[in-house]
Amino acid sequence: MTWSQMQPLLTQGTLDTLYMVLWSTVVTVAGGLPLGVLLVLTDKGGLLQNTPVNKVVGVIVNIGRSLPFIILLIALIPFTTLVVGTFIGPTAMIVPLAVGAIPFFARLVETAIREVDHGLVEAVQSMGGSVATIVRKVLLPQALPSLVAAVTTTVIVLVGYSAMAGAVGGEGLGSKAVTYGFQRFETQFMLITVVILIALVTIVQLLGDGVVRLLARRGRAAG
Repeated sequence: MTWSQMQPLLTQGTLDTLYMVLWSTVVTVAGGLPLGVLLVLTDKGGLLQNTPVNKVVGVIVNIGRSLPFIILLIALIPFTTLVVGTFIGPTAMIVPLAVGAIPFFARLVETAIREVDHGLVEAVQSMGGSVATIVRKVLLPQALPSLVAAVTTTVIVLVGYSAMAGAVGGEGLGSKAVTYGFQRFETQFMLITVVILIALVTIVQLLGDGVVRLLARRGRAAG
């Protein structure tokens, strides 16, 4: 296979991968952030302490994290079809990608928020601050560097998930690698696909680390 034949395939595969990762990240953050906050608030000693709710949410999150993605992907085919109308293609893959990443991201959010100085929470409470105010004005802003790091880690995980999704009809670089690299024994194509995936992960990690350092410097300057 010549470069002129590979280029459009690699370009389309990269665009499909970016599309899947971008939108699944948006859905993951939208679902995982409140879930992680809820785990902290309902825990023992939390602002909304509720042990039954905390246990149920915790079990759901743990089950979601324990399932191998490829199994989850297949198990969610009926649900994906119900939501999107099909289980094949980049748009369809956003559903299992997000469902698989939300529990993972929720635990990272929980860990990040637990690192916030409890003294700040008590100070706002003493001034009559509501739970919503504490979450918006204290917990999330103070945990922002760790939350950005959590998003970075999640995006990298989603890049890997998207490659696996490509093996079962999800398009993207994974699909191209299987179809052209593996099934047609195009070793060069396979290697280029791997290099592109490594480059994507490296870029995401560098950008995430840069934002975390910037936020940390601003936090120290404000302090």
